[in-house]
Order: sequence, then C-alpha cells, then structure tokens
Amino acid sequence: MTAIVIVIVVLVVIIVLWVFSTQRKLVKMDEICSNALSQIGVQLTSRWDLIGALVKMTKSYAEHEYRTLSDVIANRSGVNSNATPTAADVNSQESQMGQIIGRINAVAEQYPDLKANQTYLDTMGKMQEYEENVRMSRMVYNDTVTKINRMIRQIPESLIAGHLGFSVREYLKVDEKKEEYPEINI
Repeated sequence: MTAIVIVIVVLVVIIVLWVFSTQRKLVKMDEICSNALSQIGVQLTSRWDLIGALVKMTKSYAEHEYRTLSDVIANRSGVNSNATPTAADVNSQESQMGQIIGRINAVAEQYPDLKANQTYLDTMGKMQEYEENVRMSRMVYNDTVTKINRMIRQIPESLIAGHLGFSVREYLKVDEKKEEYPEINI
C-alpha cells in the first residue's frame, strides 16, 4: 500500500514539475515575442521621425503636400502607443509609411533642388538603414512566433497552454500592395 502511495506522490510531483517547467518555457517565449515586436515598434518610430524630417523639407517646395503629409503623420496608428501592440498594428504602419514615402518621392521628382539637397539624401540613406533593420526584426519576430506557436500547438504543451492563457500568435505578413510601394530614391 505504501509503495502505491509513493508511486502516486512521485507521479504527482513529476506532473507538477512538468507543468511549472512548461509554463516557464511558454512565458519565456511569450516575452521574447513581445520584445521582438517592441523592437520593431522602436524602429518604426525612428522611421516616422525621419519621415517627419522629410515632410518638413517639402514645406518650402509644396505647401499643400506638406500640410497633407503632416496630418497623416499626426494621425498615424502607433505600435508604441498601444499597451499590447499586435502584428496588425505593425502591418498598418508599414502600409501608411509606404504611401507617405511614395508622396515624398513624388514631390522630390517635381523639385530637383529638393532631390539634390544633401540633408534629403542623408535622410533617405538613414531611411534605407531603418528599412533593413525593420526587415531583420520582422524575420526575428516571425521566427520567435514560429517557436512559441509550435510549443502551444504540440502535445504535450498544448494540453496546458490554453489553460495557462497562452494562444497562438499572429505572424507579420508581407503586404500584397508592398510591391506597389515606391522605392526609396536617393
């Protein structure tokens, strides 16, 4: 009888330790995903700052375009403004940025002096650097999402993941319209 009790106690201890271990792994992966998304938000904010600088450069060339672009920037949906940003927030900002960069490029084409301005050229160069950083961060985020989603969906972790409040994360997707976005011209 005591042998059966000992076996049952050992099994319960093993199950409890496994639940704690799995919960810790899930929390770790969840935090890594949140951090990766936050990093993208920081980089997008930096890109918005550069776009703001480019818009200010257009002011002396095209006042109407400046006002329109300034309004768009002021009303943008921000990843950092949300307490819990989502992949949809990031995708929305990418779409808005593509449209604004296209309009800035159109202004620059109309005004060769602006396009030849060294500050404009430097800012566009920085914009390309941030674009590459965001691209790499998106890859890191999606890789991390793959890992946590795999844990959440595979047995045995799937048996407790839902009960602990973990759900499958959304991937960052490439916007189908991205191919229509203009290149950053320098």
